[in-house]
Amino acid sequence: MNLVNKTVVFEFILLGFHTIRSVEIVIFIVFFFAYALTIAGNVILIILVVVNHHLQLPMYFFLANLSFLELMITSTVVPKMLINMITGKKTISFVGCLTQSFFYFLMGSTEFFILAVMSIDRYLAICYPLRYALIMNNKTCFQFLLGTWVGGFMIILIPSIVTAGLPFCGPNIVNHFFCDSAPLLKLVCSDTLLAENIDFGTSCILLLGSLFVTTVSYMYIIIAVLRIPSAQGRQKAFSTCVSHITVVTLYYGSSIFIYVRPTKGNVLDFNKMGTVLNTIVTPMLNPFIYSLRNDKVKIGLRTSSGCHYFLLTRSSEVNCTQFLILNNSF
Repeated sequence: MNLVNKTVVFEFILLGFHTIRSVEIVIFIVFFFAYALTIAGNVILIILVVVNHHLQLPMYFFLANLSFLELMITSTVVPKMLINMITGKKTISFVGCLTQSFFYFLMGSTEFFILAVMSIDRYLAICYPLRYALIMNNKTCFQFLLGTWVGGFMIILIPSIVTAGLPFCGPNIVNHFFCDSAPLLKLVCSDTLLAENIDFGTSCILLLGSLFVTTVSYMYIIIAVLRIPSAQGRQKAFSTCVSHITVVTLYYGSSIFIYVRPTKGNVLDFNKMGTVLNTIVTPMLNPFIYSLRNDKVKIGLRTSSGCHYFLLTRSSEVNCTQFLILNNSF
């Protein structure tokens, strides 16, 4: 009987926002345009970093990878949610559900490591400006990047294996718009204490550990900035960190509220709002936060768009490099 019960659930029903149809259509329209804006903004930011030589720096290398992770996190959750909302069919296969959950947490965990690495990068740039280029060379950057992916994979490996091995006997209604860990564990027909403790422990290690690294880095940054004699110098040094601090605040605030809790058995509806912040709102805002607060990104956008327009409207004998030289007033 136990063997039969463990194989009863072949698919799950994603409850979503469980509201009336007319409201759901409005939510679909809002999320669809938010998703489109997220894709466009992050793709543009990645392209800018790749094609502009003055953005070939460690800070923008990690920023491009952050944007890539934003794209992956959003695309892991939002397209399926939008399809379910517009079709009214809210099912997802058992394997599909576990796969979605795995990749969501893989990308999310890697992103927190990236945010910690970006804070270390800013610490080195401000506290050791003369040695920064030597320390943060291409090899070091790629090692940091590899470490974030390995760390993200290792931190979610055990929770994913434990969850996949649990018996799901029904009901199969997931009180969420994607296969989050807490609502999935509510559907398990056996004791989930071990799985909940593992989830809680890994969440603490990931979120609080990476937040600790970020906090310590910025403590040293603040001390170093306060030692700069000129007010203009202090403002310029700290302005390079404002965008990162904004993003860190958005991510850690919502994620710690959702995942770093001793008991995750009761999932409240407002937790979905926190997940919307992580999977839709923040990925959409990130390109604007970094571009509006960063002069080099704005210059890259202006020069790239200006060069493209120039090549389309002027003689092909004058190339893009010549155009940038002619417009060095940027």
